[in-house]
Amino acid sequence: MSPPTHPPLIADSHLENCLEDLGRSVASEVEDAMRPVGPREDDAVVAASEPTSPPYVCTLPEDARLCAEKELGEDADKREELIREVQEWLKREAAYLRARTDDLSVLKFLRGCKFDRVATQTKLRNFYEMRAKVPEWYSKRDPELPEVQEMLKMGTFLPLLDKNDRGQQVVLIRAAVHDPRKHQQNDLFKTSNMLVDLMVHEDELISVYGVVAIVDLKGVSLGHALQMTPSIIWKAVHAWQDCYPVRIKSMNFINAPSYVDVVLNVFRKFMTKKMAKRILVHGYNIQSLHKVVSPEILPKEYGGTKGKLEELIGYWKKVAMEKREWFIAEEKYKADI
Repeated sequence: MSPPTHPPLIADSHLENCLEDLGRSVASEVEDAMRPVGPREDDAVVAASEPTSPPYVCTLPEDARLCAEKELGEDADKREELIREVQEWLKREAAYLRARTDDLSVLKFLRGCKFDRVATQTKLRNFYEMRAKVPEWYSKRDPELPEVQEMLKMGTFLPLLDKNDRGQQVVLIRAAVHDPRKHQQNDLFKTSNMLVDLMVHEDELISVYGVVAIVDLKGVSLGHALQMTPSIIWKAVHAWQDCYPVRIKSMNFINAPSYVDVVLNVFRKFMTKKMAKRILVHGYNIQSLHKVVSPEILPKEYGGTKGKLEELIGYWKKVAMEKREWFIAEEKYKADI
């Protein structure tokens, strides 16, 4: 069997130089942008909130409940008090933040911040501000739109149907499957975030165990790299690290050329030390990935035994269409900017 071929060295060198220039540009933009905005405790405006929902009753399996206690510091005796404190803060902020205020939605953010109330309020503010400030990702989220249909058909973002052996949700991000001459990077992020929102909303276990990401760079080109402008890079980092109530347990880059580390090193500078350590680059070594994610839950195309990629793509396209009304209704939750 002949060895796998890779792009000529001159192409790699040209792309690496472009990525180094991009990295320097990102550094100047992200340093200021990623400073978190603290909660404004002096905002005393009280406005109408969502209808009162039933109080949270824990129905987690025993192992998940114990994990929440041990890893997140969840205390059943204090949980309700913290939920109420954050809800009261959201009521004071209601003229500015049109937020979900039901117990479970608030609890997911508390878990994402290990029950630090101030950090939770900061993350909530960041989350709803981003939804207002980035309309290219968070508006016109109808899955019937042609640009969203294109992304769903290609399978740019695919949550696996089985969790890993630690109970974590694994997501497959096919970052270079689209044609940069035809498709917009913002449409890829819009569709991905639609599915992130849906899985976080529907699966409480994600708020306990977190997410493992596989980023497949197969077919990456200069065109793909040039789509990743400093603005888009900043928004992607900010969303995952500072906005979503989801703990990223690891980010695994596969089919990754050596020059990918040039940009990743820039990202690491603006991540928390814990997050930066969770970036793993496997190159072209699928066996290395299998040490992190069992082949038993991966599609056949990734050396796994869990069905084919086309089946997973079809599943999530069907789910997205079934949830069309939910996606459209969710657009109202954002800051009033």
